Amino acid sequence: MRLRFILNGKPMEVDTHSGRRLLDLLREDLGLIGVKEGCGEGECGACTVLVNGKPRLSCLTAAIQVEGKEILTVEGLWENGKLHPIQKAFVETAGVQCGFCTPGFIMATYALLSENPDPSPSEVREWLAGNLCRCTGYAQIIEAVLLAAKYMRGDALRVTRAEKTS
Repeated sequence: MRLRFILNGKPMEVDTHSGRRLLDLLREDLGLIGVKEGCGEGECGACTVLVNGKPRLSCLTAAIQVEGKEILTVEGLWENGKLHPIQKAFVETAGVQCGFCTPGFIMATYALLSENPDPSPSEVREWLAGNLCRCTGYAQIIEAVLLAAKYMRGDALRVTRAEKTS
């Protein structure tokens, strides 16, 4: 069957079979290896992508469910070879350890900050509860999300400049 959808801002048309998972379509057919399979059961969040702006576990989503929809993966956040503010914040706070879970966390963070540009630490923990990390202990991830929120609101630049002048 032929699927039509928007992937990272670009129209796509692909042939697939009706039982294909979105995860496999993205990774194997389209080469988007930022989407990870951690558990294959919807428990870890490593395969999180956004479908029409909402986080979805691509391991539990049939490819045919994205017909006519917009999909955003971690690869779609890059602009002109530059890291997205969320990616930058994860690097700067050491929210990236082995990196396996990071794309899922980044996509969940993107969805969170799209809905709530100024979350509290407890709101961040609640929102990211479906994503598992085996390396960081989560403190750096929470810090990364809060820093990314500041970057996206433009607050981090003002804080950094104010700290340098005082």
